[in-house]
Amino acid sequence: MGSTRGGDASAIALLLLCACFLTSLACDGNGAKFGYTGPLGPDHWGGLDPNFTQCAMGTYQSPVDIRTSDVVYNPMLGPLHREYTAANATLVDNIFNIALRCEDAAGTVQIDGVKYKLDNIHWHSPSEHTINGERFAVEQHMVHFSDDGNISVVSILYRLGRPDPFLMQLRDKLSELYVEACRAEKGAPIPAGVVNMWPLRRYANMYYRYVGSLTTPPCTENVIWNIHGRLVL
Repeated sequence: MGSTRGGDASAIALLLLCACFLTSLACDGNGAKFGYTGPLGPDHWGGLDPNFTQCAMGTYQSPVDIRTSDVVYNPMLGPLHREYTAANATLVDNIFNIALRCEDAAGTVQIDGVKYKLDNIHWHSPSEHTINGERFAVEQHMVHFSDDGNISVVSILYRLGRPDPFLMQLRDKLSELYVEACRAEKGAPIPAGVVNMWPLRRYANMYYRYVGSLTTPPCTENVIWNIHGRLVL
């Protein structure tokens, strides 16, 4: 289980709020449509497309509510071994989230002796995961892929509060994307330049781990989740 500092996520929260007002419809990588309300909402995802069946039939679906009374401490896990560096990146409005796509090698996380390469970072507001029923202002997902295609996600839960060194790098670019997103249904990608991923290593020692799924269609399972929670402002 985990402990980490909160960050100033207001720019991301505002941007995602704007996107939610503009549209509730999104598409997966193959163009299949899904949403977050009504007949296209999460309760219906499993029947919207043949590739979405795991959203309804899967046995390890995410997100979850982490009940700390049910958490079992595992001393064998140890700290997350992460090696991040600076990399060129682009901010993208995906309608259902805001993403920072890494154009260059941005670093790795090592889990059970296997290295997973950082592919993208994206944000949801409010958080998808909860702790003891508490939902947070923003949830940051750092999505990693192994060479054989397996997925591991490092999640950080934010409250609005003191500035976060990583997010502060993106503040001006997020403002640009906010203007684009509020002017059209989907804003144009914004080059973020070289982004230093190093500050993300601060959150490494304490975390919750479980095996779940992607939180959007096709809801692919066997995703290794590492969640930094119980934030201190």
